[in-house]
Amino acid sequence: MTTQDPGTTRDPETTQDPGTTRVLVLNGPNLGRLGIREPEVYGSATLDDLAEACRATGRRLGLEIVVRQTDDEAEMIRWVHEAADARTPVVLNPAAFTHYSYALRDALAMRTAPLIEVHLSNPAARESFRHTSVVAGVADGTVAGFGLLSYQLALQAIATLVAARQAGTGAAP
Repeated sequence: MTTQDPGTTRDPETTQDPGTTRVLVLNGPNLGRLGIREPEVYGSATLDDLAEACRATGRRLGLEIVVRQTDDEAEMIRWVHEAADARTPVVLNPAAFTHYSYALRDALAMRTAPLIEVHLSNPAARESFRHTSVVAGVADGTVAGFGLLSYQLALQAIATLVAARQAGTGAAP
C-alpha cells in the first residue's frame, strides 16, 4: 500500500509557491504502520502525525513538504528518480531498505539536490543487522534516534543546505 499526501499528484511547477523549495519526505516499508508497530521502539505517533509534523516544520522553514510512504522498493526508486530529475531535496527514511537495497542506493547516488537519511530509532543501538546503512554513503548526513524530532532536524538540515547552495557557498552533492 502506498500513502501519499493529497497533493502529491499535482504538478509541482503549478502548485509550489514562488520562492518555496519543494522537499520530498519519503518513507519505506512498514512506516505506514506507525503508531501500532512496536510503539516501544517507534513511538505512538502515526504516519499522519509524522506528515503533519513535517508540514508544520516546513511552513516554519519556508519549504513545501510532500510526504510519501511505500512498502514497494520499485516505487521508492521511481520517487528518487523523480526527485533527481526535478532537483528536489529529499528526506529519506528507507526503513528496512537501509540495510540491503543496493538498487535504492544506486538511485540515490544520482541525486541532484540535498539528501538526508532519517530514522525514528537509532539503528546503531539495535540488532546488529541494522548497524549497516547502504544509503549513508550517498547522503549528506543521517539523523537518527530522536523519534519525530529526527524528521524536523533533517528538514532543518535540508533548509540550511538549500540556502547555502542558493548563496553559492554549498558544495554540490
